[in-house]
Amino acid sequence: MVVAAALVSCTQASSGGGPGGDVPAASAEPAADQERIAEDTENADQAERDAAEEEPTAVPTPGPALVRDAFATLQATLDDTCTPGAGDCAYFLGRVTQELTELDESMRADAKGPGHFEQPLADMKVLFGKLGDDRSEAHLEKHFSEIVGTRDGINTWMQDHPDDYR
Repeated sequence: MVVAAALVSCTQASSGGGPGGDVPAASAEPAADQERIAEDTENADQAERDAAEEEPTAVPTPGPALVRDAFATLQATLDDTCTPGAGDCAYFLGRVTQELTELDESMRADAKGPGHFEQPLADMKVLFGKLGDDRSEAHLEKHFSEIVGTRDGINTWMQDHPDDYR
């Protein structure tokens, strides 16, 4: 058995099938080796340039979620609440505000067009106008009723439009 393994090893090494079999043997002429290395390098460089030309330059970013998906994540907050002033509202109000923002984007991008979602988009516009860019806990707590009311109003509107979330 040992003899057979040694024979296979010797055969692979001499036939180029063993380790390093893909490495070309050095020729007796160093100039030929230099020319082959330069040619291989140029071929590799050309392959990289060709691959770069084929790749898109801008990475596509996904668009807004479907309305049904954005509504589902907003709807997941329906049983949640907090107590303004108790220090437990930062996450809740931040999440509801973020979910409303994403639903707004989804409704505007939907194939039915923003006109189909006129009421919820108008409600969110009023809310976002009151909130401005301030997403601090104190500011969100100040607008607790508007945030939760907008969420609940959109939920009611969507319940009357099941084709938008099923």
